[in-house]
Amino acid sequence: MKKEKIDSKAHKERPRIFTTSFANVYPFYIQKAEKKGKTKTEVDRIIYWLTGYDEKGLQKQIEQKTNFEEFFDQAPQINENVSLIQGVICGYRVEEIEDDLMRNIRYLDKLIDELAKGKSMEKILRVSSQ
Repeated sequence: MKKEKIDSKAHKERPRIFTTSFANVYPFYIQKAEKKGKTKTEVDRIIYWLTGYDEKGLQKQIEQKTNFEEFFDQAPQINENVSLIQGVICGYRVEEIEDDLMRNIRYLDKLIDELAKGKSMEKILRVSSQ
């Protein structure tokens, strides 16, 4: 009888957030922003900037209860300026997170956090003043 090789990476437990429905977390992003006097429109603008989704595309992802992995895999275009997002979120420096999906999720968390802390949209969206 042959022994099967097991790839330990393939069998590692993936973080639960990867398979969590974006639609389940989205209301918490809005709630966090609204508690600080910000709006759903601002949350959506951040999501559009980061992922390239438009209103219709974002709504489709929410209705389909797409998980975070699919949400980012299907994103039209991750913003080319994401590397400008730096700092600590959930105890990790976002720019040092190696896993692309986890880094994108934490980028979104970081941007929503910045909104809730009162940063201007120009600073959140890394708009240069050239």
